[in-house]
Amino acid sequence: MRSGNLGYPRIGRDREWKKALEAFWAGKLEEEAFHAELKAIRLGNLKAQQEQGIEVIPVGDFSYYDQILDTSAMFGLIPSRFGYEGGKVGLSTYYAVARGTREAAASSMTKWFNTNYHYIVPELESTLKPVLTGNRLLDAYREAKQELGIEGRPVLVGLYTFVKLSRGYAANELESWIDRLLPLYVQVLQELAAEGVQEVQVDEPILSTTLGKEELAIVARIYETLAKEAPGVKLFLQTYFESVDHYEAVVALPVHGIGLDFVHDGGRNLESVNKHGFPADKVLGVGLIDGRGIWKADLHSKLALLNTISQTVAADRIIVQPSSSLLHVPVSAKGELKLDAVLRDALAFADEKLAEIALITKAGNNGIEAVAAELESASNSRKALEQSASRARKVVHERIADLASQPSDRPASVEARRKAQQDKWQLPLFPTTTIGSFPQTPEVRRARLKWRKGEWSEEQYETFIKDEIKTWIDIQTDLGLDVFVHGEFERNDMVEFFGEKLAGFAFTSNGWVQSYGSRCVKPPIIYGDVEFTAPMTVAETVYAQSLTAKPVKGMLTGPITILNWSFVRDDKSREEVAYQIALALREEIEALEAAGIGMIQVDEPALREGLPLKREQWAAYLKWAVHAFRLSTSTVTDETQIHTHMCYSEFNDIIESISALNADVISIETSRSHGELVKSFEDFTYDKGIGLGVYDIHSPRLPSVEEMGSMIDRALRVLDPALFWINPDCGLKTRKYEETVASLRNMVEATVVARQKYARQEV
Repeated sequence: MRSGNLGYPRIGRDREWKKALEAFWAGKLEEEAFHAELKAIRLGNLKAQQEQGIEVIPVGDFSYYDQILDTSAMFGLIPSRFGYEGGKVGLSTYYAVARGTREAAASSMTKWFNTNYHYIVPELESTLKPVLTGNRLLDAYREAKQELGIEGRPVLVGLYTFVKLSRGYAANELESWIDRLLPLYVQVLQELAAEGVQEVQVDEPILSTTLGKEELAIVARIYETLAKEAPGVKLFLQTYFESVDHYEAVVALPVHGIGLDFVHDGGRNLESVNKHGFPADKVLGVGLIDGRGIWKADLHSKLALLNTISQTVAADRIIVQPSSSLLHVPVSAKGELKLDAVLRDALAFADEKLAEIALITKAGNNGIEAVAAELESASNSRKALEQSASRARKVVHERIADLASQPSDRPASVEARRKAQQDKWQLPLFPTTTIGSFPQTPEVRRARLKWRKGEWSEEQYETFIKDEIKTWIDIQTDLGLDVFVHGEFERNDMVEFFGEKLAGFAFTSNGWVQSYGSRCVKPPIIYGDVEFTAPMTVAETVYAQSLTAKPVKGMLTGPITILNWSFVRDDKSREEVAYQIALALREEIEALEAAGIGMIQVDEPALREGLPLKREQWAAYLKWAVHAFRLSTSTVTDETQIHTHMCYSEFNDIIESISALNADVISIETSRSHGELVKSFEDFTYDKGIGLGVYDIHSPRLPSVEEMGSMIDRALRVLDPALFWINPDCGLKTRKYEETVASLRNMVEATVVARQKYARQEV
């Protein structure tokens, strides 16, 4: 058996990658120095894998932003609005597509399958002429070999996955786009073969989704062409995140090897191998170690699974590997010295996972006796956490056991609630608001750091936060917004903030993962039972409300988003953990209401990303996800208006579940895909308040009044004006002061124009 990896975190142990990108964007780092810094990080990543004893090391998985954007750039698929005229795609164009410019909106960004990583969606315009602008995989292979002596395995995003994840073409044009790009894939492979590359990893996670037989026929044609036209290189077809439905058809493809996920497959991949066998002429990549979780593996069960597979597949045709790229986990757990020792000893980040892979491979080749001490140590680590007091909170267990009696439905109808709320608030037509956060300036971050280090007292920090809140209440008053927020200046992250105040959560010092671009997050670790301990947001919200007669929304992160944006314990179902979080949040909502806060926003931007990849499993997930939200929000009075917010995702096919949340008002990110979502409401009547984001907060460009006005007009063609709200796409935490104020001023002006226009139409 051999040990292998599928991808490594690109951000560096101390987020050197993020810092280099942001320095380059800010003009503080020249391009030559920027390339040099990223090369050093890239080589360091390869060396880390080499030192762990990994035999099959991926190259080309490193990126300057996103691997899908890299593929678009490699084939010259740059939207026409960026003025690209052919040739190698320079950094200015590359980053313009990802981040936008003052003249051109950025390409859409959405979730990478059901992870919290975001990719830049390719736009396949009919006028584009694909061409190989440069073989980045060849460059990566040469660099690894020349600098470190590593015979790397280049990683290429599969053609079918790439086209299926793209936009801009009609359904009947899918095969024509495949035909346009297929020769370029052949060219990439031929150039790699000429260089002496032995094997290429082709990532096709789309094969783990629900596909029809006609789609599999297209996939077969792709691989038959690649095998025929580029016979000099072996293809290793990698699937992940779920099981492969059409197992027999997939393993029959003309490739040298196939990688399967044996962690997140629900046992179905193993069932297929046992039932149908595995081709004797192919290599099997056995995804044994969880590429998305952060817990030490139960090595005994992993070895038992490997032994079962070995009954069907010869040992010399097995590669022991993670279930997916390690892009989704932090780099190393070695520096997490502040964590409780029991918890720390149960963690495995990327480097620790590579060590587990090497260990399992050693056991597979030399027998369990060769690694007996390591197995016992890992087993003891898991057992100690399982038996800890953090997983034995009596009140939490009693509530979950009595879940059926917990209220999850507001007694009054949405119409009755709307009347009660309007009588109370007297809001104008098209109420304006923001999503929650305002700019987290360097001053805000420095103040938080001083407080955390003990350089500032609690009183000093509280005074600073109150000053920031007052400043932005005054700004919102000046702008003329209708519903205010306090700005969330006391919050480092929308999930971490709540996790720090709830029992059952822990936080790393350096457990960063990439979310999108240079945006890195440090997901909380849900390691024990989740329980409310004290009010979390009441003080700041009540203070903000004391400064204005306008309503100020209480701001919470919802149970499903906290779940999906955390690393979750693996001894309970995600459903049960979601209910624990929901019941804890309900106590916070009740505390806000008791303190006089009559609008409460419970954000669920990650609701859709938790969808299983198999459509037949969607209904079950959505049922418990919606139930968790309603457990949180159903005990308030009719007059209390519950808001929610969603972003980063495509919502068209879950509109009914969004409505079932029973929130009084929902705001949805739509500026990068406005027309697509608006079209959904032509077929679905939404009877609750709704705000479709009228400008993109992820781009530094200033949207005009006219641009936002056109978005408002488009939405009002299908939505009831009496239910329509106007807001930005998402929170404004990452934007600068000037951008924020100017954009919101234009938004309010566009709202005034819309109100006047609608009034004239009514007359």
